[in-house]
Amino acid sequence: MRSQSASSQCSQPIGVFDSGVGGISVLKHIRELLPNEDLLYFADSRHAPYGSKSPEFIRERAFALADFLIEKDAKALVVACNTATAAAIGALRERYSIPIIGMEPAVKPAAAATKSGVIGVLATVGTLKSAQFAALLESYGRGITVVTEGCPGLVECIERGELDTPETCKLLEGYIKPLLDAGADTIVLGCTHYPLVRPLIEEIAGLEITLVDTGAAVARQLKKRLTEQDLLTDSSEKGSVTFGTNSEAEHTKVMMPKLLE
Repeated sequence: MRSQSASSQCSQPIGVFDSGVGGISVLKHIRELLPNEDLLYFADSRHAPYGSKSPEFIRERAFALADFLIEKDAKALVVACNTATAAAIGALRERYSIPIIGMEPAVKPAAAATKSGVIGVLATVGTLKSAQFAALLESYGRGITVVTEGCPGLVECIERGELDTPETCKLLEGYIKPLLDAGADTIVLGCTHYPLVRPLIEEIAGLEITLVDTGAAVARQLKKRLTEQDLLTDSSEKGSVTFGTNSEAEHTKVMMPKLLE
């Protein structure tokens, strides 16, 4: 039986943050797997996208967001952003003692799924330039061809709520076509914003192309870590979801709960 203090800690929320609304694609998986947990989501939309920012700037933002969520009693943190994970996950884990779960582009499962031997990766420029991504290619990219596309402008479209506009479609066509032309039969969605436009990507790429992202795997890893540290909630009630953002755009606040539906 848990002590009162341990039970109190278990009832604390899980903090999730991203450069903007993209991490809600991960939040969905967490909500499905851990429906009784209270969740706090913060979108750092004022500073989105992170992909063009320096690693030093991203680390500063990650510390600020982690401090904010821990002040709100978060018992664990999910860095629902590939770029922030690449720049800051090690520093975050050194500074804080609570479980911290990060993201990485799904190169490993994509390499296992491809039949053509060619995988495409859609990601931010920051993610593609990171040492973490280079290590992923070194570990799992041998024997296959990996074609990458940085996607400037795409996060900004998604942040504006333009999930199926002609502009977003045109951008995606320009990023996906080189991957298909290179023979990719599997495409990694290497930014948490991109699953939010998955229907558009499927329409452009074709249903025969396999799309891979890591949201579900992150949720499973979070559950594993909480179980290991006996931090899963005792509650049998459906947990709450609280959204926050530093965006001055009113549509962001309206859009975030809708993206979770």
